[in-house]
Amino acid sequence: MQQRRIGDVPVSAIGLGAMPLSTKERRPSHDDAVATIHAALDAGVTLVDTADAYSRDEAEFGHNESLVADALASYGSGAADVLVATKGGHTRRGTDWELDGTPGYLRRACEASLRRLGGDAIGLYQFHRPDPDTPWEESMGALRSLADDGLVRMVGISNADVAQIDVARSIVGPALVSVQNQFSPGWRFSADEVAHCAGHGLAFLPWSPFGGVSAAGSLEATAPAFAEVAEELGVSVYQVTLAWHLAQADVVVPIPGATRAASIVDSAAAADLQLTPEQLARLDA
Repeated sequence: MQQRRIGDVPVSAIGLGAMPLSTKERRPSHDDAVATIHAALDAGVTLVDTADAYSRDEAEFGHNESLVADALASYGSGAADVLVATKGGHTRRGTDWELDGTPGYLRRACEASLRRLGGDAIGLYQFHRPDPDTPWEESMGALRSLADDGLVRMVGISNADVAQIDVARSIVGPALVSVQNQFSPGWRFSADEVAHCAGHGLAFLPWSPFGGVSAAGSLEATAPAFAEVAEELGVSVYQVTLAWHLAQADVVVPIPGATRAASIVDSAAAADLQLTPEQLARLDA
């Protein structure tokens, strides 16, 4: 599988967004979820994205991280090559999503994530979303401290604009390696952030690359140009969509979600799908 880099770490060009394995109303069983992660690794995926808040509700906070840890532990030696990216800063009150970007909370959240995931340090720790009640600079200072103290090897930010990226670069320094924003055929509002990341050597991880769980099933109808190219190439519209993401910049690493092994295996194949300039022009339009 084609590779890209996050910081100085080579990763597969397609990652796995593990959130649907924990948050869907009808999520798979534990064994089926582990099998989905194993199928991703078998297909060459070496980036798994999770978060402490990926759970049905407050009572099972950390569920997805524990699931990922279980899947890697049961996979065997090949799991050593996997970069696990997790996030902190979202909290849960019942089933509601809330925010806490204070330095004290982020340190406690990071320490708890490290206990669940295991190991000496978290590979990539990302600030989940700006907290309007906490100055961005304070949250970034907390991330810098986590890196300086060795709890995390690399730092990322999520749902950030260009100005916030630049503040993060100035405070976190070289430990900052990635930005994770929403980006898909129907949601291209992060195009400036993609270009900014490419200009500064930061990985860009598009979340919900198919438009989200509710939209993914209707992608052929909502993105007809992508469906047309998929028919021409004899592949799924999902492979075409991910290949289009990869063509945006060489720093882009999409993280599609999956609840079935077949879905992530199909998505992983997009890493080696070549689109012609004419096809890309149609998709970009």
